[in-house]
Amino acid sequence: MPGLYSRYIKPIHAIGDAAAIVLSSLAAYGLVKGEVSTFFTARYLELLLYSLLAWFACSSLLGTYKFYRVTTILRVFINALKVVLLYILLIEATLNVIDSNQIPRKYLLLQYSLLICLVLIWRLTVIVSLRYYRRKGYNYRKVIIVGYNNAAKDLKHFFKLHPEHGYRFLGYFDDKQTEDKNVIGKIADIERFIIENDVDEIYCCPFEIKQEQVVRLIDFVDNNLIRMKFLPEPGGFLYKNFKVDFYDMLPVLIFRQIPLDDAINKVLKRAFDISFSLLVTLFILSWLLPVLALLIKLDSKGPIFFKQERSGIDNKVFKCWKLRTMYVNSEANSKQAQRNDSRITPIGNFLRKTSLDELPQFFNVLLGQMSVVGPRPHMLKHTQEYAIAVDKFMVRHFVKPGITGLSQVRGFRGDTSETYQMRGRVKLDIFYLEHWSFFLDVKIIYYTIYNMLRGDNNAF
Repeated sequence: MPGLYSRYIKPIHAIGDAAAIVLSSLAAYGLVKGEVSTFFTARYLELLLYSLLAWFACSSLLGTYKFYRVTTILRVFINALKVVLLYILLIEATLNVIDSNQIPRKYLLLQYSLLICLVLIWRLTVIVSLRYYRRKGYNYRKVIIVGYNNAAKDLKHFFKLHPEHGYRFLGYFDDKQTEDKNVIGKIADIERFIIENDVDEIYCCPFEIKQEQVVRLIDFVDNNLIRMKFLPEPGGFLYKNFKVDFYDMLPVLIFRQIPLDDAINKVLKRAFDISFSLLVTLFILSWLLPVLALLIKLDSKGPIFFKQERSGIDNKVFKCWKLRTMYVNSEANSKQAQRNDSRITPIGNFLRKTSLDELPQFFNVLLGQMSVVGPRPHMLKHTQEYAIAVDKFMVRHFVKPGITGLSQVRGFRGDTSETYQMRGRVKLDIFYLEHWSFFLDVKIIYYTIYNMLRGDNNAF
């Protein structure tokens, strides 16, 4: 999966904004007082900290960190000014409520003015630098267009006219006969071409190809972690939730939105993963793991921990840690545990029913291989099998796997040997990655703990 623009540019803008608030506050204080050594007194330091919180609250509320490759400089400036305006209103309202006359009006006016200048200069510097970088041939995405019509030709013209947006057009695919040399293949050639050329994105004109070809293409991109966008045509194309981007005046529909592609969301989730995992490690694993390790050793011969290769984000392989719950056997990496499985040890049965066998996976979280909440990872053999048998199974690999997940708390924990069970799990996993929020993660963790305490009939 290609690295997304917003994954890097949003934190850069956020760091620049924070620096702008600090610098504008210090500069305004220096201009008013003639020195800055006394700036870090209680009232000014409190105001600075509140200013930072107010700024990012306003930015989050207005969604101004949602940058796209094709966003114009004017639009970026307008969005930045909206945040500054809301920020000023929030600061002024707060100062009026607390009736603070200790902050000079001259200081505030200077801070606001300097902040506007610094934020706009930072935005312009980042955008111009990035566009220059892309014009030089870096940070590009390989794209193809499926279907050949006027909209497709306009899009190709846009890519060629604006190299600063970082799109490398490879060609059209269409079954119609045409003299255009940019039409490099038929619809049937697309899948092979994508795999051979590492295509990052597909732009599809759905009304130029057959419906079954569109459906097959959708299934293919889902199962191979490829981004797909649709060019709208008269009559519309109804499929799931679309997001609209504008390339100049040309609307482009983005096929699948994933909130965790957003860098701010990604940082928030990672910060929570680390904090939560450290708390569990310090206050639970530090004393519970030695006890469980002793019980495992007394119960049966073999190692305390069981490490198994599983499929992670972008289908990358990692070693998933668990407490050993089975007698040592040759089928551990190929055969899924089932109810009344003779391989499960007495203490292993207890660990599975209480989910305590999953505790070492908090180390996987700290290593960045897993998240506390996410789709459960599968052994490599099952990933290969389910990718063929279960439609859209690979979509769940757009995000990190989790110790627990939505499908686990909604009744699809444990045995998924039947295809219908895995279909149910995949459906819930896709819902999770398309509707992720911090509060959804908290809710899933709550129900996970609740199920552990009351007992889960699907656990064995």
